Amino acid sequence: MEDLWPVRTMGLRHRGVTSVSTVMSTHASTPSPDKTPKRFKPHQLVITIGIFMAIFTVTSGIIPLITKWHDKSEITRETFSGIPGPLQIAFYTVVPALILWGAFAFADRVRNWERGGPDRRRTTPKNARRRLADFRAGVYMRTLLRDSAAGLMHSMIYFGFLVLLGVTTVLEVDHQLPPKLKFLHGRTYMGYAFVGDLAGTVFVGGLLFAIARRYIQRPYRIRIKTKPEHALILGTFLTIGISGFLAEGVRIAQQDQPGFEKWSFIGYPVSNLFTGHSAHTLDIWHQASWGLHVLAFITFLAILPVTMLRHMFTSPLNMYLKDRDRPKGAMKAMPNLTETSLETFGASVVEDFTWKQLLDTDACTMCGRCTSVCPAHATGKPLDPREIVLKTGEVMAATAAAHVSPPIGMDGEIKISSNSLFERITAEEIWACTSCKACDEICPVNIEILDKILDMRRYLSLMESNFPAELGNAYRAMENQGNPWGMAQGERGDWAKGLDVTVVDPGEPFEAEYLYWVGCAGSFDDKNKKVTQSMAKLLKRAGISVAILGPSEMCTGDSARRSGNEYLFQMLAMPNIEMLDGMGVKKIITQCPHCFNTLKNEYPQLGGNYELVHHTQLLESLIESGKLDVSEATLEERITYHDSCYLGRHNDVYLAPRKVVGSIKGIEVVEMTRNGTKGMCCGAGGARMWMEETIGTKVNDERAVEAISTGASRVATACPFCFIMLDDGVKAAGMEEDQVKVADIAIHLLDAIENGERIRAEGLAAAPLNVPVAGE
Repeated sequence: MEDLWPVRTMGLRHRGVTSVSTVMSTHASTPSPDKTPKRFKPHQLVITIGIFMAIFTVTSGIIPLITKWHDKSEITRETFSGIPGPLQIAFYTVVPALILWGAFAFADRVRNWERGGPDRRRTTPKNARRRLADFRAGVYMRTLLRDSAAGLMHSMIYFGFLVLLGVTTVLEVDHQLPPKLKFLHGRTYMGYAFVGDLAGTVFVGGLLFAIARRYIQRPYRIRIKTKPEHALILGTFLTIGISGFLAEGVRIAQQDQPGFEKWSFIGYPVSNLFTGHSAHTLDIWHQASWGLHVLAFITFLAILPVTMLRHMFTSPLNMYLKDRDRPKGAMKAMPNLTETSLETFGASVVEDFTWKQLLDTDACTMCGRCTSVCPAHATGKPLDPREIVLKTGEVMAATAAAHVSPPIGMDGEIKISSNSLFERITAEEIWACTSCKACDEICPVNIEILDKILDMRRYLSLMESNFPAELGNAYRAMENQGNPWGMAQGERGDWAKGLDVTVVDPGEPFEAEYLYWVGCAGSFDDKNKKVTQSMAKLLKRAGISVAILGPSEMCTGDSARRSGNEYLFQMLAMPNIEMLDGMGVKKIITQCPHCFNTLKNEYPQLGGNYELVHHTQLLESLIESGKLDVSEATLEERITYHDSCYLGRHNDVYLAPRKVVGSIKGIEVVEMTRNGTKGMCCGAGGARMWMEETIGTKVNDERAVEAISTGASRVATACPFCFIMLDDGVKAAGMEEDQVKVADIAIHLLDAIENGERIRAEGLAAAPLNVPVAGE
């Protein structure tokens, strides 16, 4: 890494922050007294709820001791039957105390989140329905069930535990009621007993599944992060389940196995193990098994706020807060950097993140799904998305005002001395990211990992000039030539020579239906010029009026922004917006998903609002409306489509490209193993297009091998970067174009149309001429 970016455009440090120590001292200094009225803070709410629950628990234990109400029905069970009074008092003393302690421990965690900056996540009438839908998707296990095995296992533990908690609560409610209001008797009790044993069976079955998965099957993403606390948690839960059945069996044996207890289909068979023992022996067994059950529950309450079990509360909260005030594909907005009084940019210390980003670290379940889909990690790079979350949490915990445990147990030799994120996270990890968003997409609890990486990139780029050397070349090219390819702007429209394409001047009124934003790759890269030319021919066939800016078009700034250089992004974006608004442009076609995402989702942050359509979406619309005639489009080949990350995961466009390909006659469409939301990146996103890949396997090489393995003779792309990367990868695998042709969808579609027309023409030429014979 080298400091290559010129101070003239890059050295924002010189505008007010003179060193890293200055940045750190800014955050570490004592804040000025808060003159605003004090508000009720979230951590205070947690303490209030804990106090209420503790009081309620104590009260629920005192009332029955005073009233001594009992259910006289023959088909019921006596709460605390055979349990001595001192043990009951101990139960109603220790449990409330632990609930209260847990509330204060959770409050310390919430106070830690409050260190973060603001993040608008308010619930409003406009977003309330979406928030509830996100919450339901999580608590109903829909997000976890994307991985069927892990989802089923977790669902068994989760729903089993919730029902058991409900069963215990129902028993406690019945315990408080006077005889006339008690309801746990007769058939109600038998149904209650059946539900309780069913929930316990599901719960214990889920735990055995989890133990086998973690310690026997040991998938990679779980194996690399298994800690002693996992054994503690699973052991505690298993003890709760088994001791519960044991206590139930002994209780039924004490009652001489009444017939109605057969509804306890686990407890009743267990009771057979204790038949024939004396009453005294059964009392000892019952008290011991009950005591073990309670001790396991107390252990659960004790470890709940200090281990990853806390995600029982933090994960649903995080899912509820998923909805935000910016599009899925947009980075966080920043003020105009030429006017702002901010002294530091991006994230270098814990306090630079928002409170929601800090909540993320405590919501993490350590499942490793993000790790399993990260293309950088899969190809041997230093990045592991889960580690970004956990390391942030470690720094946050180590520098908290009150003692707070890290997200998961840390190795003893790791020492953290300050609130700097870079004590645990390296620049190499941050720059390995392709910004493909696979980690965010697969996370079952909606943790926003990519935002953290991009915020740290902003700091490294803007404050430290700490970026790969070759990225500096792209920065200079974007600043000086208006494109990262370093080509002369005057050559932008050269691809259109010989084609009927209108080049408009920014000073002229814009009269075409669409502005065709070609993008840098479509203008300068030889492979992608063919895409642009094919698209222009298809639009002409469909009778669509378009115009291009030619030399007036500049880079949208995607690579600058995704690499953290907000200053350069704004330097490129603002003139573009001024030009487009001055021309009155409303509708824009683009073939580059990176341009599409930036113009659609990020230019509005700077005042530029346009109707964007990706070229695959337009082609789909033209085909469906009949404006583009594909009735003769034919290719007798097998084709596979590679999902672009910025078209797919960033903008949820998956079907349009597939429908376009599917409109071709004779084509056999096959999917790669990783497709759709789980599609693998080509390796060029996040400005990685302009950086060398020297560690591990190249991402594009791995993806190309996957494409070749489908047996397809054609690979379709919908992004210029994907086109370049996959074509290079296919060739690196030893395949030539006549074996596997990689090309944009527009090229494949035009090939099919022209092939169909050629077949028809050859058919007409070969057909016999019906010349009338003289005299007929």
